[in-house]
Amino acid sequence: MNPGEVSLHRWRRGEPLAADTDRVAVEEPLEIRVNGRSVAVVMRSPGHERELAAGFLLTEGVIRSAADLLDVLICRDLPEGQSGNVVDALLAPDVAVDFDRLTRHVFSASSCGLCGKATLDAILQVFPTVAISHGFAPERITSWPRRLREAQPGFGATGGVHASALFDASDALVSVREDIGRHNALDKVIGHALLEQRLPLSGHALMLSGRISFELVQKALAAGIGLVAGIGAPSTLALACAERGGLTVVGFLRDDHFNIYTHPKRFAV
Repeated sequence: MNPGEVSLHRWRRGEPLAADTDRVAVEEPLEIRVNGRSVAVVMRSPGHERELAAGFLLTEGVIRSAADLLDVLICRDLPEGQSGNVVDALLAPDVAVDFDRLTRHVFSASSCGLCGKATLDAILQVFPTVAISHGFAPERITSWPRRLREAQPGFGATGGVHASALFDASDALVSVREDIGRHNALDKVIGHALLEQRLPLSGHALMLSGRISFELVQKALAAGIGLVAGIGAPSTLALACAERGGLTVVGFLRDDHFNIYTHPKRFAV
């Protein structure tokens, strides 16, 4: 992900305005099509478009496994100005798509008519509960924020992007993706695992660069991830979803302390 350069003026107390330049995160639309039909437009940081589309389709419940996805094509024959900003997912012939139901936020949009218990019931009907296994040592996960930060060149350059990182049960950093949208960063991580035939990710943990929202917990459940840790705080609905889905939530993760909100038995203490 390459940052863009912009012109600006810097103000400092006691000094005149000074012309300068800075690097900022690039944001562009990506149209996602399924079998040639447009289903969503997401605002994202360019890069890893195939992973983003694959992860999006999995976490929105359109596909259940890599076998459902034949390929994700970067559309080439497009009107001027759209090069690289359209992808088309080709699904297996036996995959039925309810295009009327499919939206960018299937479960979380205010227009979907779902909230509270109805939301959780809907999610758990689509994504199975994660089995509580694979212990994680508390002393080892405290290194995750530092390791995530060291693997964020986009944030280092711009300060304007989110990141998601996947760790395995041996504490190895499997993958990191950055994006201006935190949902997109996670979709890219999950899409990468899907395309590599590695789902479900029940023996893995997810590290988020910010707070832990309901939507991110929903996506983690879609990938079978057992633990989600974040530098920030979780929301009430995120915790309710995680509790029912068998997912461990860790918030305010620092180098010497953190909070375990759900399913502490997953930790090897």
